[in-house]
Amino acid sequence: MRAALRGEWRKLRTLRSTTYSLVVLAVLSVGFGALFSGGAAGSHRERPAEFDPAALSLQGGAMFGQIVIGVLGVLSITSEYAAGTITAGLAAVPRRGRLFAAKAAVVGVVAAVAGLSAALASFLIGQWVFAAGGVPYAGLGDAGVARAVLGAGLYLALIGLLGLALGFLTRSTAAGVTLLTSMTVLVLAVLQLLPQWAAGFWPTVAGMQVVTTLPGSSPWPGFLLFTVFVAALTAAALWTFQRRDA
Repeated sequence: MRAALRGEWRKLRTLRSTTYSLVVLAVLSVGFGALFSGGAAGSHRERPAEFDPAALSLQGGAMFGQIVIGVLGVLSITSEYAAGTITAGLAAVPRRGRLFAAKAAVVGVVAAVAGLSAALASFLIGQWVFAAGGVPYAGLGDAGVARAVLGAGLYLALIGLLGLALGFLTRSTAAGVTLLTSMTVLVLAVLQLLPQWAAGFWPTVAGMQVVTTLPGSSPWPGFLLFTVFVAALTAAALWTFQRRDA
């Protein structure tokens, strides 16, 4: 397993798409965190009781950052199918379950570190925008804020694993990215037609509830739903990988 982990880390580290994805993730987290926070600053005057500065800044950074980190998960496996190197990987690690576990562990750790860094950057820039605009802002020591930042990072880490599962299931970068985008961003247009309580049951929407810090909110049930959804897709990807030809 140790050798499999080293091999998967070397493969992911040497992919050019990994560097590009992490740079784009950083830019989007800061950029959209600032844009969403600036646009949401006016909502404090309209609905002060519903104003959640931590959640607003974190949602802005995660909205498009999740696409980047999810695509990284997709590419970590579909690039091997596209280049035909998956057969060499299976020759080096014949036990498919071990290869799958090693890849998932490496992608998960990289996605977690990148996701936590992006969430923290998005939060800090968002609070700076709120402070500059003269509206209430949050600090990491405030109630629920550290949990929200950590939760946003874990959400992005799970998105990376979701992308990996979709990559194993489809074996196609185009198909995997299309499904990922549909599940995370495009579906939001459809959910707007549903009652708010019903839209909240969609896994990715439910998962983002972990960033809320308003009194009386329940962030963890939705995040648990999202975790179960990712775990189910990952189990399906492993089952498929073990039974299909390379």
